[in-house]
Amino acid sequence: MDTHIRDLRYFVAVAEELSFTRAADERLYISQPSLSRQIRQLESSLRTRLFDRDRRTVALTPAGAELLPRARQIIEQWEQAERAVADVSRGSLTVGFQTRIARGIIAAAAERLPGHNLRFRQISWGDPSVGLAGRQVDVAIAWLPVPSGITWEVVSTEDRWVALPSRHRLAGRAAVTLAELADEPFVALPASAGPMRAFWLAAAERDRPPVVAVEVETAEEAIEAVAAGHAVVLVSAVNAELYRHDDVVCVPVTGLEPARLAVAWRTDDHRPAIRAIARTLMTCLCPT
Repeated sequence: MDTHIRDLRYFVAVAEELSFTRAADERLYISQPSLSRQIRQLESSLRTRLFDRDRRTVALTPAGAELLPRARQIIEQWEQAERAVADVSRGSLTVGFQTRIARGIIAAAAERLPGHNLRFRQISWGDPSVGLAGRQVDVAIAWLPVPSGITWEVVSTEDRWVALPSRHRLAGRAAVTLAELADEPFVALPASAGPMRAFWLAAAERDRPPVVAVEVETAEEAIEAVAAGHAVVLVSAVNAELYRHDDVVCVPVTGLEPARLAVAWRTDDHRPAIRAIARTLMTCLCPT
């Protein structure tokens, strides 16, 4: 006999309450005999006892203790799947991003996809997949590189600039070189960002490791660190405009490989809606 999610819910309720009566009356709203019968069927299916019980006490067996965290995880995954299916059936999909998106792009995407309820979710810099790997989002606007298992299409190529405190010695320059920034303390993405952290530190173009002064989770945190005078940070040309700040000056950096902005989605996600949203975002983000 196959085990159902309902059986696992019943098991978790008894395991957490350590009482068939409380689990039946206060958690599951079924009769105690019915609950006991379902637990016996689950034990029969698994061919092991999950509870030691007598008239006064209920305790998990070693097998029950082993099953409990796994049962919770299975229930959570199933509930996530139910929510995802419900969202798709309602035409609701989530677009992930890590740096600010111009309001005009969001409005244009929504206007071109009237049959879908588009939601936009900012993801921490610590996730190089921009929420795709963990299925937090369906499509992402991502700066390359991204991990394997993700398909992407480049929508724009941007020079890299440096954001400096407004009183920095280089703030008045028309352009700077990476060599002139070699000894500057830099803002860095979290270590979990992997190759993307290295790219925004220009690690491949340096002749010695960068000086990392602070790690941040979001672009907003990076700009605040610069404004406070703690460090400098590389940004794309388009974001140099978006993150303009009274205490921050952005200057082009010559000789660096440009940054590439892409629309990305999971390679194994073949839903037609994903392709429709990806195409729409590409159209909205591509420079005219």
